[in-house]
Parts: sequence; structure tokens; C-alpha cells
Amino acid sequence: MRSSVDKLNAMAVFVRVVERGSFSAVAREMLTSQPTISKILKALETELGGKLIARSTRQLSLTDEGQRYYEQCRQILAAVDAAEHSFQSGRESVAGSLRIGSSVSFGRLQIAARLPDFLARYPQLDIDLQLSDHNQDLVSEGLDVSLRIGELGDSNLIARHIGSTRRVTVASPGYLARHAEPHTPEELAGHNCLLFNLLSSQNLWRYEKDGKAHSVHIRGNAQSNNSEAIREMVLGGLGVALSPVWLFAEDLKAGRVKAILPDYQAQSLPIHAVFPANRRQSARVKAFVDYMSDALAGL
Repeated sequence: MRSSVDKLNAMAVFVRVVERGSFSAVAREMLTSQPTISKILKALETELGGKLIARSTRQLSLTDEGQRYYEQCRQILAAVDAAEHSFQSGRESVAGSLRIGSSVSFGRLQIAARLPDFLARYPQLDIDLQLSDHNQDLVSEGLDVSLRIGELGDSNLIARHIGSTRRVTVASPGYLARHAEPHTPEELAGHNCLLFNLLSSQNLWRYEKDGKAHSVHIRGNAQSNNSEAIREMVLGGLGVALSPVWLFAEDLKAGRVKAILPDYQAQSLPIHAVFPANRRQSARVKAFVDYMSDALAGL
């Protein structure tokens, strides 16, 4: 390991292996082979004169020295990254790989659908869209940015508010034929309400009319962590849902569902872009977040 550039590269590989917890995952990310990653880390350990990673068949764990070195490497790499960004300010191109996280439904309907236009603007980008209905760990998943709907919990992530999503209360004509349509939020207490259970306020639906707040604790016999599953339940006539307008836009137009409580405005949900706290926002991340912020303005 003769040059500082080689040492920095080895440090970067080491940090990514720790964050991803897998030699093969980092190899795929860096478009190289697992033996190459192993060779780089072995050379780094030889250079340092000690073990960084205690290898086992099931998982990777850091030695005490490796843990200290990992923390120092993160600081050094962040400082180098900041120095390069300062030097290249205004000249950085929107190019390279961009790994994006999102919930399944929002990612499919609101991100994936817009990628053709986004990539037409930035043809030098490669997108890796990772979808999950659980909040992904940005560091361990290797995500550059993740879009999240709803109030954010306490975390060490950096967040930027990029929009909000309006919600609508919906039910199918078949369900409403069997049950009297509610005309006030309070009447929802007597209906089978379908829960999207990833929101902190899942059992409490909030509305407003003429400046007055209305809150109702709802109950139902089905719930899911996936909003498209909730949509299928509604279409099947199982119950009432409070969901983003974009999820039912085509169904509302086609009459497959009906918007109820039209005189009451349901509480909107914020949309945030979140980033790892120790990673600089590159030009490609900024370009994507700015694009989505504009695209979601009328959501």
C-alpha cells in the first residue's frame, strides 16, 4: 500500500464493508469481485499490523482496534470528501450511481413512474431503487437518500421536507350499499376501518372543518403495512380507508371507490428526503431531491 490514494481507497472499502456487513455486497456495489475486496482488506491489515475484522461463517464483527479505526476512517473520509467538494464546488457533474430508498407503493407509483423523465435530464446517472415498507437503515443498506411519508421519529438522519400528500377517505360502492355512508368523522367509529399500521397515528384519524378539529379513534378487522394491500381491501368492499389521494386516483375517476366525508379535510402527511448524517449530499442526490420536490408540489 504505497500511496495515500491506495490507502484512502482501502479505508473507503473497509468502511463500506462495515456498513454493509458483507464482502459480496460491497463487491457488487463497487463492480468488482469478492476476492478483490478481501485482498484489499488483507493488505490494509498487513499495513496496519493487526486484525480489523473478526471473520466468521455467519457474520462480520470488528475487533476493538477495528472499531476505533472504523470511526477514525469515517472522519478522515468525510474530511477528504468535504475538501474535494469545496474545490469542485459548482463543477460537480450529475453522474454515477444513485441508490434510492422508498416504501413500496410510493416508490412504484411516484418515483419509478418519474424515472424516465429524470434520467432523460441526467443520462449519466444509474439508479438503484430499493423498495421496502419498513424504514430502511440508510447506512447498512448503502442508500444515498430515502423518501419517507409521515412524521419522522428521532434519529441521527438529516431530513429535508420536500412536500406533502393529501389524503382522502374512501369506500367501495358495494361496502356503502351494505352500510350507511358516514357524514361526519365521528360516525366512522361505527364502521370497519382499515389500518395502515406503519403510521404513528394509525388508530387516530384527524380531520378539520371550518377551522374546527375532529379526531376519531377507529377500529377494523384488517390492517397492513402496505398501502396497496389496503387498496385491494377497499376495492373488495371490506371497509373504509384513509389513504393518499394518489393511491386511489384512477379508482376515483372510474367510480370503483367513492370519496366520503367530502366536507371534512383529512390531515395531510409530510414527505421528507432523509440522508445519512455523515455523508455529503452529492450533486446527484441534490438533483434527485430537487426534481422530486418539484414533481410532488401538486400531490
